[in-house]
Amino acid sequence: MIEGVDPQPKASHFIAGRYVEDTAGAAIPVIYPHTGATIATVYEATPAILEQAIASARAAQPAWAAMSGTERGRILRRAADMIRERNRELSILESCDTGKPLSETLYVDATSGADALEYFGGLAATVTGEHIPLGQDWVYTRREPLGLCVGIGAWNYPTQIACWKGAPALAMGNAMVFKPSETTPLCALKVAEILHEAGLPAGLYNVIQGTGTVGAPLVGDRRVDKVSLTGSVPTGRKVYAAAADGMKHVTMELGGKSPLLIFDDADLDNAVGGAILGNFYSSGQVCSNGTRVFVQKGIKEAFLNRLKERLDSAVIGDPLDEATTFGPMVSEAQMKIVLGYLEKGAAEGARLVTGGARMDRDGFYIAPTVFADVTDDMTIAREEIFGPVMAVLDFETEEEAIARANDTEFGLAAGVFTSDLARAHRVVDAFEAGTCYINTYNDAPVEAPFGGVKMSGVGRENSKEAIHHYSQVKSVYVRMGDVEAPF
Repeated sequence: MIEGVDPQPKASHFIAGRYVEDTAGAAIPVIYPHTGATIATVYEATPAILEQAIASARAAQPAWAAMSGTERGRILRRAADMIRERNRELSILESCDTGKPLSETLYVDATSGADALEYFGGLAATVTGEHIPLGQDWVYTRREPLGLCVGIGAWNYPTQIACWKGAPALAMGNAMVFKPSETTPLCALKVAEILHEAGLPAGLYNVIQGTGTVGAPLVGDRRVDKVSLTGSVPTGRKVYAAAADGMKHVTMELGGKSPLLIFDDADLDNAVGGAILGNFYSSGQVCSNGTRVFVQKGIKEAFLNRLKERLDSAVIGDPLDEATTFGPMVSEAQMKIVLGYLEKGAAEGARLVTGGARMDRDGFYIAPTVFADVTDDMTIAREEIFGPVMAVLDFETEEEAIARANDTEFGLAAGVFTSDLARAHRVVDAFEAGTCYINTYNDAPVEAPFGGVKMSGVGRENSKEAIHHYSQVKSVYVRMGDVEAPF
């Protein structure tokens, strides 16, 4: 029991409206990143569990699709209200699962999941087709559900991702089988429990646990109509290929190495604040982070000095202490990956401004790290680190900055800080990225589309765009007169 919340779930899986256990699957320990202690155990889905999840979802989906959007939306909005009522309990569980501090999870994680359920619940009744007049004849279209959707979550935002994928899928009349990351398996179970309690018919939102050995047969099952993944590019390649083999619909929200351009006319404190949000929020474990910070040469040292001052004020410690503003890495494995990048940054000649090492305490803590004098060819400027590591690069002209910003295989996000709004829009127009920011960074309201281009993925999460990715269009030609045929 942690602050009144027992992290051990009732069972490992949630299928057909109830918790289900099968200890024949491999044990998956849940590690609290603050201490490294095991706080819960779940079991990987066996083939029998997988079959239960898919079969119950397929059985429940037709009746759900036959309901009106208003009826479906009412249930989703009720679930949103319940999540908000239980926000503290869910936030504590999220902090236990991920190590993120309560100062974040109380305001971002479960609440953003509730926002998604509320938004798509309200949108469900508004989805209509189109009437296309053709003289006396006409065509009408219907937007129909796909059927069974599979959601595969990442470990950095387990509650949010479970809702970002589930809400549009359910709003459009689909069923979903959701597999959270084996690193953070707890929160999606609570989402499923609340949805069922809010009145969602049994079987429509099932949660099963496991590693890629569970994800592969889930994605490849012929009864699955769509796959939505949040994860790394290597994982995305495998999942995309498996989905393509069955001609399944896909949404791929993958990694990034996003640029943040700071011009010398930018408000310095706002720019530093945006860089902090784009590099150190959630200990740097955010896919859209602006980890390549291009600073115009005239303000580089002023930027670095102010940045270091503000990083020195970070409160690092117990995630369940609301005064804490910076927590540990999600796991020992991820911490070791990031430590490897710190070594590469130093070895390749980057100047260490602050941080650069594991902190001397229990848990998986790495100090907020800033490297300056980074060049485009350095490893820390090319590869996604997914940790609290900022690379600061110099630039002189707008044209140079844009060309270097786009010189990457990724295209998830990009940002610009400047007081010249004409330049801001010019720069954003030139960015090769799906999600862009002007004088801010990493805002992600459910009303706005979120997703990338190039190797950062396909499709969009959130907004009306997501409806298109969880439905398909049927067109119906209506002839009002006789049919003419050549014979």
